[in-house]
Amino acid sequence: MAVAARKVLGSVPSLWFHRHAFCRIDPSRRLHGDAGAKKIVGVLYKGGNYAADNPKFLGCVENALGIRDWLESKGHQYVVTSDKDGPNCELEKHIPDMHVLITTPFHPAYVTNERIRRARNLELLLTAGIGSDHIDLNAAADAGLTVAEVTGSNVVSVAEDELMRILILLRNFLPAWRQIYEGDWDVAAVVYRSYDLEGKTIGTVGAGRIGKELLKRLKAFNCKLLYHDKHSIGVQLEEETGATWEKDLGAMLPKCDVVVMNVPLSDKTRGMMNKEKISMMKKGAMLVNNARGGLMDVQAVVDACKSGHLGGYSGDVWYPQPPPRDHPWRYMPNQAMTPHISGTTIDAQIRYAAGIKDMLSRYFQGEDFPEQNYIVRNGKLAAQYT
Repeated sequence: MAVAARKVLGSVPSLWFHRHAFCRIDPSRRLHGDAGAKKIVGVLYKGGNYAADNPKFLGCVENALGIRDWLESKGHQYVVTSDKDGPNCELEKHIPDMHVLITTPFHPAYVTNERIRRARNLELLLTAGIGSDHIDLNAAADAGLTVAEVTGSNVVSVAEDELMRILILLRNFLPAWRQIYEGDWDVAAVVYRSYDLEGKTIGTVGAGRIGKELLKRLKAFNCKLLYHDKHSIGVQLEEETGATWEKDLGAMLPKCDVVVMNVPLSDKTRGMMNKEKISMMKKGAMLVNNARGGLMDVQAVVDACKSGHLGGYSGDVWYPQPPPRDHPWRYMPNQAMTPHISGTTIDAQIRYAAGIKDMLSRYFQGEDFPEQNYIVRNGKLAAQYT
């Protein structure tokens, strides 16, 4: 193991290595897998009767990312469940002896410090998708665990969904659909607050992979595009999209007809869209959030929708997930909320299932993952979570 560790550490780029010496890493944890059989636990959502309808529906418990036969043929144990919450859930039974835990943002198993401490054999945490904030990343770093996700696997899926939600809110689509479903017909009740997308100012809070793809897609609608981020997207992409960099979020918000959230959830961003920030938005502006529910002050969103200060709110992310039946976002006016679906299209599932298989294969062979996939490595968190 000492030789393997030297090999791994010797190949780590300085981006990840320069703080390693100052991190408290549990020396009993392995950096990579050895040649022995492993116990791998996956927590996914149930597919139910739909699981058999489409063999490409890989992201559910029943189809298990399409890797069960492959893992078991290599002598590994693979347990997949949707039961993730509470002291008597199925996941809890496997925590003491699992080596790898695969989770997903769409049905997140919350990997707390307490769970990490009890998982003495745990070496690797993999996220099937993008976004690992359901894991206590600092605890994982202190424990010497590797956390990785399938970076890029659902970028297009989420960006397309965001564009759809912008149009749904601006066109006041859901009340129109509801009329037909309920046997009604009242054009005025819909179009009095229905707008074109063309000519509107759209701002994205965060311009990483998803934010950039959204800007590219909005270009065709002849919008005025703004983005707030720590870093510029570069002159070439700014010219390609026509987007303008707004370094000050407080200055961007009042300019926007629609604000789209595209930042990861971290200690710095948790609750960032609070009453103060929402009040900076123009009256009647709309807010789209497919990033994370924890970015929002829940009650501030409810109050703004009820008062009309927000013209609408749409997203697919909640906290916790699934949300309780009495979650106020279910019942507030002018909302277009859904379950967490944007990043788990069939196409995205195929991509993140392939990414999980690739990383497991590398793990079994003691090889590094693609650099962009690492979220925690050698006691250090990726930049987006710091």
